[in-house]
Amino acid sequence: MPLVVPGVTTNDPAIQKTEEWMNKLCGKTLADHTSETTFCKSDLPQPTRIIEPGTMVTKDFNPDRLNVHVGEDGKVSHVVHG
Repeated sequence: MPLVVPGVTTNDPAIQKTEEWMNKLCGKTLADHTSETTFCKSDLPQPTRIIEPGTMVTKDFNPDRLNVHVGEDGKVSHVVHG
């Protein structure tokens, strides 16, 4: 039986999908190829929006869109769906 801790684990598929992408991308840079420290942009799901510091974005909500937030150092800081 799997361990379920309220607020830590979830059965919500949307949250699981976001956590899966967070685990794949966090701390990596986006490039044209995949390696230990990079992730290939073409392997990102569609639709995806890459948000760099200072980038203006619309506030429309799309639950299927992956928003990839990149820090000043070029590494992915976090991801959210919306």
